[in-house]
Amino acid sequence: MLQEKVRILIVEDDPDMAELISDLVEAEGWQPVTAGSAEEAARLLEHGTVHLVLVDHNLPGTSGRAFAQRLRAQTSMGIVMVTAAGSATDRVLGLETAADDYVVKPFEPIELTARIKAVLRRTVPSLKQEREGDREQQPSSSLRLGDWAVDLKGRHAVCLVDRSRTLTTAEFALLEILAERPNVPVSRAQILDRLGAESDRYIDRNVDVLILRLRRKIERNPDLPRHIQTRRGKGYVLHTDDAEPVL
Repeated sequence: MLQEKVRILIVEDDPDMAELISDLVEAEGWQPVTAGSAEEAARLLEHGTVHLVLVDHNLPGTSGRAFAQRLRAQTSMGIVMVTAAGSATDRVLGLETAADDYVVKPFEPIELTARIKAVLRRTVPSLKQEREGDREQQPSSSLRLGDWAVDLKGRHAVCLVDRSRTLTTAEFALLEILAERPNVPVSRAQILDRLGAESDRYIDRNVDVLILRLRRKIERNPDLPRHIQTRRGKGYVLHTDDAEPVL
């Protein structure tokens, strides 16, 4: 159990669903705060600390997706989309909003709480440090990518020059896929298969978007990537050395 009181903002317009999620959050020892719209959620975020936001996909007024996009542009706090939209396209679009994870209704309580815990571990380092006795976190580096140290076994990535910079769940999952075969091109179809999405042309383009997001965080110069490179007709390749960029 995390020692610090974790506050979770639940943005859900269905009162029954909001109450259900609140009960699950309280059962884990966390503090739930509820909002029935994106506008109300924005007002609540102006007052007090929130560690993670659960956002319904379909909200009155501003959509949950638009709210998540706006929130991600302003903060690095954890964002989990909770929605009844469950197609492969919806899942990828949910992650494309820069949400850290995506849960489909109806969900098992254990699944939702497990995903919340996973996102909190990744997005709130202070909570992880407190839980482990305030020990200084020095991840063992399986990979070194410029300013980033990546521990694949521990599923942890740290920007050594700016600890506030973090990878979303989707971004780290993509990095893991590429890191399994360093210096070997991985096709979009292979990436999609590992991400669990259907390999159609529209979803294909979302892989490119995810690659761009990861480059903006990992690469010192995203326009001249040294680590996450494109091989035309073959896919993407991860280099952990100082090879010249191949565009």
